Amino acid sequence: MSKVPDNLSYTKEHEWVQVLDANTIRFGITDFAQEALGDIVFVTLPAVGDDIASGESCGEVESTKSVSDIYAPVSGRVCAVNDLVETSPETINQDPYGNGWIAQVEVETSSLSGLLSADEYLAITTAS
Repeated sequence: MSKVPDNLSYTKEHEWVQVLDANTIRFGITDFAQEALGDIVFVTLPAVGDDIASGESCGEVESTKSVSDIYAPVSGRVCAVNDLVETSPETINQDPYGNGWIAQVEVETSSLSGLLSADEYLAITTAS
């Protein structure tokens, strides 16, 4: 069974969100998503300074099985990316909620309102 930490928020597209401060979040793909993808071999990240829009593609994850979009969980401006996952994409498989994060985004708090709680996300992933 996939891990779904209670201290994070989630999207239906299998991204997680951690609020770092009033204006900044960090996000990545969930344990459920990385398990479904299999061995991740390549990651395309958004660029620092990019404006991203909630629900739109902002990168890609390539595994031995397929290529999948990374969807922006919030709207805002990318202020940091995790270079480690570009050089060692398997980090997402090993630690999706820690060292496998994708990007940090400067965001308006109002754009966090559509995110799911851990229980709501767990209900989606166990219903399939």
